[in-house]
Amino acid sequence: MKLQTVSIFVDDQQRAADFYTSRLGFEVASDVPLGENRWLTVVDPERADGTQILLEPKDHPAAQTFTAALKADGIPYCTLGVDDVQAEYDRLTALGETFTQAPTAMGPVVTAVLDDTCGNLLQLAQWIGPDVAG
Repeated sequence: MKLQTVSIFVDDQQRAADFYTSRLGFEVASDVPLGENRWLTVVDPERADGTQILLEPKDHPAAQTFTAALKADGIPYCTLGVDDVQAEYDRLTALGETFTQAPTAMGPVVTAVLDDTCGNLLQLAQWIGPDVAG
C-alpha cells in the first residue's frame, strides 16, 4: 500500500496549475474535465510514478472554512521538501512570490512558509541533520 494522491484545496484550478508547475516545478500528471471542474493532478517530474497532488476545487463549504482558518492562523496546509530552502526562497522571492516566514532554522530542519496564490500556505522544509543547534 502507498499514498497515491493527496488533495490541496484551491480557489482556482488553472491558477493553481500555473503556480505549481511554473513556480514550483511540478508537472501535470492528469487533467480530465469533470463538469465545471477538472481532475487535475501534478507530480514531481523526477518521480512520475510518485504521489500526485490533486488540485481540488474548494467547492465544499467545509473545505472553505478549514483552509481559511489555517491561512488566517498562519498554518501551512502541507510541507514540501526541498534541497535548499534559502535558494528556493531567493528564487521565488525574485519571481514576486510572497513568503509569510523567511528561512528559519528549527532544530534539524530549515523551513520557510510560502503563499501558493490559491488560498493556502505551503511550508518548504530542508533536512539539515540532527547535529545542528537551533
